[in-house]
Amino acid sequence: MTNLVIVESPAKAKTIEKYLGKGFTVRSSYGHIRDIQKKGMGIDIENGFMPNYEISPDKKKTVTELRKLTKEAETVWLATDEDREGEAIAWHLAEALKLDVNDTKRIVFHEITKTAIQKAIAEPRKVDMDLVEAQQARRILDRIVGFELSPILWKKIRTGLSAGRVQSVAVRLIVEREREIDAFESDYVYRLQGTLDILDDSQQVVGTVEVKRGAAFKTEEEAQAYLEQAKSAALTVSALEEKPAKKSPKAPFTTSTLQQEASSKLGFSVKQTMMIAQRLYESGKITYMRTDSVNLSEEAIQKAHDEIVSEFGKSYSKTRRYKTKNADAQEAHEAIRPTDFSVKSVTGERNEQRLYQLIWRRAIASQMADAQLKRTNVDIALEGMPAEKLVAKGEVITFDGFLKVYNLDDDAKEGQLPPLKVGQALKLGELIVRQSFSRPPARYNEASLVRTLEEMGIGRPSTYAPTIDTIQQRGYVVKEDREGRQREYRQLSLTADGMDVNTLTETTGTEKNKLFPTDIAGIVTDFLVKHFGDVLDYQFTASVESEFDIIAQGKESWQEMLTKFYQQFHPRVDAAEDVSREEAGQSRALGDDPKTGKPMFVKIGRFGPYVQLGDGENEEKPTFASLMPGQKMDTLKLEEALELFKLPREVGEMPESFSAKAVDGTEFAVEKGQMIIAKQGPFGPYLEYGPKKYAPIKGFDPLSIELEDAVALIESKIVTEAEKIIKVFPGTDVKILKGRWGPYITDVTTKKNAKIKKDEEALELSLEECQKRLDEAPEPKKRGRAAAKKKTPAKKATAKKTTTKKPAAKKKPAAKKTPAKKPARKTPAKKTSD
Repeated sequence: MTNLVIVESPAKAKTIEKYLGKGFTVRSSYGHIRDIQKKGMGIDIENGFMPNYEISPDKKKTVTELRKLTKEAETVWLATDEDREGEAIAWHLAEALKLDVNDTKRIVFHEITKTAIQKAIAEPRKVDMDLVEAQQARRILDRIVGFELSPILWKKIRTGLSAGRVQSVAVRLIVEREREIDAFESDYVYRLQGTLDILDDSQQVVGTVEVKRGAAFKTEEEAQAYLEQAKSAALTVSALEEKPAKKSPKAPFTTSTLQQEASSKLGFSVKQTMMIAQRLYESGKITYMRTDSVNLSEEAIQKAHDEIVSEFGKSYSKTRRYKTKNADAQEAHEAIRPTDFSVKSVTGERNEQRLYQLIWRRAIASQMADAQLKRTNVDIALEGMPAEKLVAKGEVITFDGFLKVYNLDDDAKEGQLPPLKVGQALKLGELIVRQSFSRPPARYNEASLVRTLEEMGIGRPSTYAPTIDTIQQRGYVVKEDREGRQREYRQLSLTADGMDVNTLTETTGTEKNKLFPTDIAGIVTDFLVKHFGDVLDYQFTASVESEFDIIAQGKESWQEMLTKFYQQFHPRVDAAEDVSREEAGQSRALGDDPKTGKPMFVKIGRFGPYVQLGDGENEEKPTFASLMPGQKMDTLKLEEALELFKLPREVGEMPESFSAKAVDGTEFAVEKGQMIIAKQGPFGPYLEYGPKKYAPIKGFDPLSIELEDAVALIESKIVTEAEKIIKVFPGTDVKILKGRWGPYITDVTTKKNAKIKKDEEALELSLEECQKRLDEAPEPKKRGRAAAKKKTPAKKATAKKTTTKKPAAKKKPAAKKTPAKKPARKTPAKKTSD
């Protein structure tokens, strides 16, 4: 073998090997191969923050194979991605494969095309240690923050919590937005809009025009008085203005703008967008998808120009060079674009086609001419009301320009006003005044959170998707739809026949794919803001990102940067040891129960927030009640808490027996006369209709659900349980059940589960095939207390290792020890255990 090229992904390896041809072998590292060791912090703080790296257990085989190949190769080329993460992976590969980093060839390319690959081979460079050290500084700082903060949260609030430099700031944004919404008090005004009929000289109706009143009415009485006066007023066109306007295309996509557009146009999550973009990049369809640059190369601009002229004509082409707003943009050097502008669509999975089309249109449109418009503004005077006027606005496309690629040809006629002239008479069609309520700030969805983080300078393109995924996985945030509520509003309608005043209803507050903070998110945020304000400060977090950029430019030592940070951060960790659990958990007194006089508290527990009645004094055991869905710790009132203690509640007796039989003969039933009890548990309200027989309450309030509805829920649950069993194998513990995602195989004794493919017929599977799949299936994960017991020793050991001793020990805090001076050698630590 002459040349060995190492890339990150196997999909990329196949494409590149095809372009390089004979003499080149391309292999994949399958992403990161080394990381800071997992046992302990893995960072020697007292010795200049030197990290101790280890080869990941699942990558040892890969490293062994690559070492063998490097010994056989004359030249090794490191071809990982061109951002800091990719540069760090290249350096880790050199270290793990025992390559001389100064002699090993490093190549980068932002697109996987034959031209780009061959150009990279012709222009190799060395591993950029400034970029490596910037990425290393980020990794070390994040490890320190997470490693020292998380145990504090375990001890003071709840086991299993975590904190992170960027993730905790993202959670804070969501928590603060939710509190803004809770504190918002809606106001209302009355807005007018409607239609007027256009009259010709003979007073015949020749068209209609939509009109509005610019200012809103403050009261219904004011609106009604206006309509009464307008009813008999003559209407005429008092002014008409037509002026040209234009619309310009947006810049090509960066990572964050692609995530935002894919969310709004395609409904993709941030994580989904990045996974699909990764596949498009690795198959050579688009340029590198992690970038905060809007720049296009001169070659790309020329190719776009040629395609536009060829497809649409010369008048549609306009060369544009966009400048990145972020002066510190370092992640890549070009925006996301197609590698070949002549390819308008791609084959393959549907979502790949949709995302590619989005990227192609945005990139090609950025090099096209402005759309030319004609905007018309019309003022309509009301006789006898000199201070009043109605306005009509229209817009028509006279030249579609870049809109051509968005297939908006038919929109040219939309928004066009009928022919009008000054002095023309108009007639009342219908004027409607509607009560309009002010809206609270909008909740974040994934895309708007990314936009906010980017605007604040927090995080970088490669961090947005994992950050948003992490805060959901850790239970700080839930992404879900929520139904709105009914609200009454007033509407006044004026026509030639008279005025109608009605009270109507509308649905408000409906949410789709929005990010909602959990109660634990608010508690953790408040604790961290109070005791670690600097770490969660928005400007501080953004300034840290800037420092990483400075390190990447070779203008600052990564160890000096970490020293400054740690000397401010660690004393706060020590001080937080003295905070009580009650204070950290934000236990809040609600008042006294009017009947018993016992104090009531709202607290956070293992399964979420709950209310406690009684303080446990005088050996009297307190009673507890979980909060209802939608209730929040920080807004719960005494009256609402008292309602929770009305559960359990007897709904009534089962009027008739009901049963359903499964295919194996198992009968699921409820007997006549069985008492139905509504209860509230840690996972929501439910009905109990016998020993260990439960039905979740969906869409009903357990405090008010009626017997008829409760019976329907129970009967539905019984039928569902019976239908869950699809097939049984007599004399065995093996069954085929219907699950949330389709049929699956299970062993009811071992609790092992095995998958059934979507195109397989579950009823046709034999016992032998089912048993084979169960034998090959992974062991079931332990849940609940069993899982907690298994994890506890490791967590305790970790927490103990990182907790600073109490002041009584007279030990000097670690933060006050100045780390050793930076070694003369600039290369990061080479400690490796494999």
